[in-house]
Amino acid sequence: MPPRQRLTPAERRAQLLAVGARLFAAHPYVDVLMEEVAERAGVSRALLYRHFPSKQALFAAVYQQAADRLLAETRFDPADSLVDQLTQGMDVHLDYFVANRNAVLTANRVLAGDPVIQTIMTDELDALRARLLAVLPLADESAREAVSGVLKSWLVFVQVLCVDWLTHETCTRTQLRDVCIGAVIGALRPLLSEDPAPEGLPPYRPDGTGRP
Repeated sequence: MPPRQRLTPAERRAQLLAVGARLFAAHPYVDVLMEEVAERAGVSRALLYRHFPSKQALFAAVYQQAADRLLAETRFDPADSLVDQLTQGMDVHLDYFVANRNAVLTANRVLAGDPVIQTIMTDELDALRARLLAVLPLADESAREAVSGVLKSWLVFVQVLCVDWLTHETCTRTQLRDVCIGAVIGALRPLLSEDPAPEGLPPYRPDGTGRP
């Protein structure tokens, strides 16, 4: 074990979260051992357990931190087209999903029944829905409830589709992203005062690398 560094409680917690995040990203949940987390952080198991009483608690804290970061990096700016905003948000999330495949599968499969993990995911989806509602051109306030319902269903659809894609990649990442964007554009068209994509979705490049 490397020499223990003197850190404040907040610094030590951040260090343990960073170590945990790397291990949960690199390995399936069952293969991550608290003993290894402690060893890599250069602390005793007793100190690790003072911060996180279980592996499940450590994972929940790691996943909460990731959800907070994803929300901070997802920007909805009315100055941009809705397609551009959705593309930016999808890319931010797909970057994380691809880099942290094991962690995403843990949250959505292994710990799917854990109430803490479910709350983290629900809170993030609710925050994304609220942000989208704030930038969409609603015809009037009476349309808000219908649009909110569409967005709620769409976000769950995206979550399920992305988790399935991480398990078995049946299409390219660009295709996955654009299927998700196309689905919500089509669903929202009848409910908005303006066409969310009046010129349609930009075409794919022939080489399949994405949109121009």
